[in-house]
Amino acid sequence: MRFVTSTIILSSKSNSNKNTIDLEFKDLPYEYNALEPVIDSETMKIHHNKHQKKYYDNMMEILDKNPELKKKKIVDLLENLNLIPKADREKFKNNAGGHFNHSFFWNVMSPKKIKYSGEIKKLIDEEFGSLESFKEEFVKTGLDQFGSGWIWLCIRNNQIKLSSMDYQNNPHIENCGLPLIACDVWEHAYYLKYRNDREKYLNSWFELINWNYVNDILGNI
Repeated sequence: MRFVTSTIILSSKSNSNKNTIDLEFKDLPYEYNALEPVIDSETMKIHHNKHQKKYYDNMMEILDKNPELKKKKIVDLLENLNLIPKADREKFKNNAGGHFNHSFFWNVMSPKKIKYSGEIKKLIDEEFGSLESFKEEFVKTGLDQFGSGWIWLCIRNNQIKLSSMDYQNNPHIENCGLPLIACDVWEHAYYLKYRNDREKYLNSWFELINWNYVNDILGNI
């Protein structure tokens, strides 16, 4: 098992090559101000310490009531929500989804400019024609998402797909493959700096993508 970051573990052998999230609320992999000027420090503090922490606490409240579920990976539970008692199923989906999504989100961003290269470059260029075309489709996907949600790039059978998903849904919940890129388009992710200008936020956010992290995921499939 190879540790890619302090939060998400990617394994080439265990758990069917899926992302797994620890049952622990962890620090960001960088300082709160590290993503400035794209994302301001105050937004990062509120986003991590308030929003994600609440999702985590609500998720653990359910798992504490059902300790046998702690033996499973969160990804496996998200993909098999029938394992969660019916009365808590929707709450678990929303909050475990929120914990997973944010843990992934922090890691797919980098304070340093990362070169667009490697296997992800090959896949994007084949599917979209160029990075610029991919960015245009990425921004359009985010603008077309009505209300709160996420933009996801996922891969299945070596085929990548870009889509938006409502609320805290993700590729594991919607069964569309393994997540490669995630961008939060809930207003709390950008409103302090960008107000209601989601397009400006998305164009700026795109420059934060940690292509090395994405290639690490692809290298473990």
